[in-house]
Amino acid sequence: MLRNIVRTTKAAKAPATYSQAVKAGGLVFVSGTGPYDQDTGAICGETIQDQTRQCLVNIEAILVPAGCSMDRIVSATVILVEEDDFAGMNEEWLRWFPADPPARQAAKLPVRVPGLKISIAVIGET
Repeated sequence: MLRNIVRTTKAAKAPATYSQAVKAGGLVFVSGTGPYDQDTGAICGETIQDQTRQCLVNIEAILVPAGCSMDRIVSATVILVEEDDFAGMNEEWLRWFPADPPARQAAKLPVRVPGLKISIAVIGET
């Protein structure tokens, strides 16, 4: 199976240890994406809603050059630093996926990055 690395400057640059996304077998696998500004690399937003929104903005920017879109996401993994942020994350999530949302799972982030509240990974269909 052929795999293609997906890169865009419209979302925060991924570290050297992984790609923003990989396209293979008709799917796009977007790595865990934080609420980072694409130009400065700084964390955007202080609330979980703001950070969730920025994660999804970045994910959308990664999906587009891979020939995918937000409505083609089939699965998502949401990783939160604090479980108390789950309701606030869902509040923003529902703005992006008001009907027929993707399958989803959630977990607690095992490491602490100052200011980071959330990371989201998705799988989309091309």
